[in-house]
Amino acid sequence: MTPRDAHHAFWDSTQLPALIDGLVERGWYVGERFLGAGLCQELLDELQLLHQRAALQEAAIGRGDERTLRRDIRGDAIHWLDRESLAQRRYLALMSELQQQINLALYAGLFEFEAHFAHYPPGAFYRKHYDSFRGRANRIISTVLYLNPDWPVDGGGEMVLYDEHETEREVARVPPDAGTFACFLSDRIPHEVLPTRQPRVSIAGWFRRNASLGGVIDPAA
Repeated sequence: MTPRDAHHAFWDSTQLPALIDGLVERGWYVGERFLGAGLCQELLDELQLLHQRAALQEAAIGRGDERTLRRDIRGDAIHWLDRESLAQRRYLALMSELQQQINLALYAGLFEFEAHFAHYPPGAFYRKHYDSFRGRANRIISTVLYLNPDWPVDGGGEMVLYDEHETEREVARVPPDAGTFACFLSDRIPHEVLPTRQPRVSIAGWFRRNASLGGVIDPAA
């Protein structure tokens, strides 16, 4: 088995054409069972261990000197992926392959991928926002992988995507079911996380362009 074939054992690569089309036609894509149950469980186990060890940090909003904790806006805790586990390396390898495929299809110039685990305790949410701003964007495509097995219908915690032009119009409501993968244009699709009624876990990520300026890699926007 080649490395490429091994990667395909962990994800449903047949969704790739629909993913590309979704980004082009409407700016977003949601696919169920995108990632295999085995790798989802490995990532979930790691996140839960981090939570038990109090190794997650409260997530802030803003960048650089403007970073601040705002529980009235965002209530999750995070841990950046650092390739320390086999499960992380497998997931990041899949995202590297996805990056290459998007670049080939769309000439997107994606340069790198960054991601973190996210844990939302009961009652937590994330108000409507963009992941980047037009004209200042280095985050180009946002991704979310959900890790919650057997998520109940009344569990809350859905991610809501809104129309690029009619920003009050809901276009998708994504239950955080294990294996579901969502991606969308970071500076064009407003989105929010509705209040969750039980612990909700995911991996949030971003494909980025190289925003080096004056010898400084990715200066704060």
